[in-house]
Order: sequence, then C-alpha cells, then structure tokens
Amino acid sequence: MNATDPAAPRLPLRLGFAGFWDAFDHRDNYFTRLLSRRYDVVVCDRPDFLIHSCIGEGRHDHRRYDCVRIFYTGENVPADWLATDWALTFEYDAHPRHFRLPHWPFYVDPVALVKPADIDVERILASKPRFCGFVVSNPLCWARNEFFRRLSKYKPVDSGGKVMNTLGHRVADKRAFLADHRFTIAFENESHPGYTTEKVVEPMLVNSIPIYWGDPLIGRDFDTRSFLSAHDCSSRATSALLDELVERVIEVDRNPDLLRGMLARPWLRGNRVPRCVDEEAILDQFQRIFTTPVEPVAQRRGVGRLLGLDRIPDAVGSIRHRVQRKYRQWTSNAS
Repeated sequence: MNATDPAAPRLPLRLGFAGFWDAFDHRDNYFTRLLSRRYDVVVCDRPDFLIHSCIGEGRHDHRRYDCVRIFYTGENVPADWLATDWALTFEYDAHPRHFRLPHWPFYVDPVALVKPADIDVERILASKPRFCGFVVSNPLCWARNEFFRRLSKYKPVDSGGKVMNTLGHRVADKRAFLADHRFTIAFENESHPGYTTEKVVEPMLVNSIPIYWGDPLIGRDFDTRSFLSAHDCSSRATSALLDELVERVIEVDRNPDLLRGMLARPWLRGNRVPRCVDEEAILDQFQRIFTTPVEPVAQRRGVGRLLGLDRIPDAVGSIRHRVQRKYRQWTSNAS
C-alpha cells in the first residue's frame, strides 16, 4: 500500500459527476477531498473520468459522456457493466474492475471507530440514561417497523425521526439524540450481502449499541460481539427472527455484565479499519483506474449499443426497484 506524500507534486485530474442526490456537492464531496490528496482535481463538464451514480431523474445523465465512466452507488443497486468501465459498490463482486466501497465512510471517518485500549465503559454507561433510540425517515421497511413495535412492548423506544415518532417533534441532531441511549435500532432499508450504510456506524460513533439487520455478511468488517445482529440469530423466518432479536436485547439490557462486555469489544473486526474503506487502498484503486488503458464503453460501437441493448439492464433495474418499493409500501401499510 502506497503512503500519500503531501510534498509530492500532484498530477492534474479532470473529473465529472452525474446521477447523484440533489444535495451532492460536485466540487466538495467524499471523492474530491480524498483524491485531492494525490491529484490536482478539476471538476468540469468535459472530464477525462466521470463518477456516476443512479439517483433520481439524473440517473441516466452518464450517457451524455464519452469518457471513462466509474460507477458508484450507496443504494442497493449493482453495477451495469454495459454502461460503465469501473465500479465502486457495496457488492462482493469479483469483476477485475470492481472495488468494494460501502456507503458509510461518506458519513463517518472509519478511523473514528477504532476503539482505544483504555476505553472507560463505566463513563459511557453513566452517560446513557435512556433505553433505545430510533431515527428513521423511510417508512417502507416492514421488518424495521415491526421490530420497533415489538421492542416497544418491553420498554418505550424513543423515536425522533419521521417514522413512528414518539417525541412530538423531529430531533435536530441525530447523533446527540442517540448518544443518550444504550441501544439504537439500526436496520437498513433492505437486506443484501455487503449492503452496509451509515445506519450501523452512526450509533457506534456515540457508543450506542446498534441493534442491526441488513447485511448478512456484516461480520466480515465489524465485530458482531460488540452489537446485536439479527444475522446471528438462529431463526430464519422473519417474524421468529424479530422475536429472537427482541429477547437478545432484553437479555443484555437486564444484565449489566453483558452490557459492559459488549461495550468493551471493538466495533471493527480486529479493531482495524477494513481495506474496503481504507483511504490509501481506495486511492490505490483510483490510481489503477487512472493509469490502466481501457476503451471506454461509451465509445464502443458494437451491435449491442446500436440496438440499444446496453439500456436493458438499466430498464430492468428500474422496474425491479419500482416493484420492490410498491411491495414495501404495501406491507408497511398492511402492518
């Protein structure tokens, strides 16, 4: 792994962005800040490299660019190799031009999750007078909503978000709110191998034990002995799994020794930053992208492109997500 030398001259890099969320700042974001450590980044409309995502009405904007395309997603959407040259996604994908990069480093510096050897567990517990926090704005996850209802039968869960709000207002500072709670319901919107977002790491940052559901392989990056993972339960049917997870929360909440032991454990596996979110490893991957000659997919004029076959995966993916969204909406309303 190459160390970044701040004194070394930085090479120019013409970079563009397309298909990101509305609040995404093209000139000041995770990628520009990271790449500026090795490159003189110039964000422009005629880039040599385009980082594109799959959000909203702009999700097709990458088609206007003939340069090398790099797909990035924080959503549960795989790379479409008919439309991109390289990919950075949450997937465990063995494709030679893929690098696994989950979404959570956009929100939390991975280094901040490395626990010190002298962590003061008693001080942490003394700072948490409340049982469990919950801050969610997306109502379309039946498992998450149902778990909130079931856990609330044991003790009231403080909901400070849009969904199931119990405070009468939405909290202004999510992390400060979660910091008062021993536990946090940290369910993803969907469950898929490798799909890990900020849901699990934001409570970790304030030493609130996550109650997690989402990535069944989360133990590859995180030490699951430091939090309560639904994927460690023996039950497989969703309803039985939720009941088992509630019982595990109750067991830890009623046993101070279990609670202390869990807080003393490192959040990260081996208490080390995983390679997938290590900044030097990500920069090395970008260096590989920038120095590997490829014929951009946008410049290939094969039969598939002439017939528009390159657009089929995008269309199928769009239909699939609409169906999934309708299903989640139906199950949410039905519950």
